[in-house]
Amino acid sequence: MKNETVIAELNALLKGTYMGIRSMEHYIEKVADEELRRHFQSMQQETKHNAQILAERIQNLSGVPADSEGITGAMQGYLHRMMLSEDPKDILEDAIKGVDDYGVHYSEELVRGDLDPESKQIVEEVIDTNRRHADFLRQLLPQ
Repeated sequence: MKNETVIAELNALLKGTYMGIRSMEHYIEKVADEELRRHFQSMQQETKHNAQILAERIQNLSGVPADSEGITGAMQGYLHRMMLSEDPKDILEDAIKGVDDYGVHYSEELVRGDLDPESKQIVEEVIDTNRRHADFLRQLLPQ
């Protein structure tokens, strides 16, 4: 597979990762519970680390990594922030949906192409992190 295609797929995942970072900021701003805030901060740090790894891989393939979620992502982020509830259960449900739908399922669809082995490994690690985050958030959800 040509590097340009791999770079494009990695950059799309990177933009989505930036959207995840921004969403975590929204949750951190809205949530009153200190412990839940710390959980979101920890997940945000892991997500930032994943963004850094993706950006490095894109650079190593002689590409230019995205530096934001893009215009569409920024608009979605703005709407997300305005519409987000302050209820902890609603925040958890929103976070689970976002991490599960976008961080796992959409990301898997996005990078379905033939990636080189190193890029594929990085993508799998990013998706695994998102999967762990979604599972953890489900455990926090009140029954």
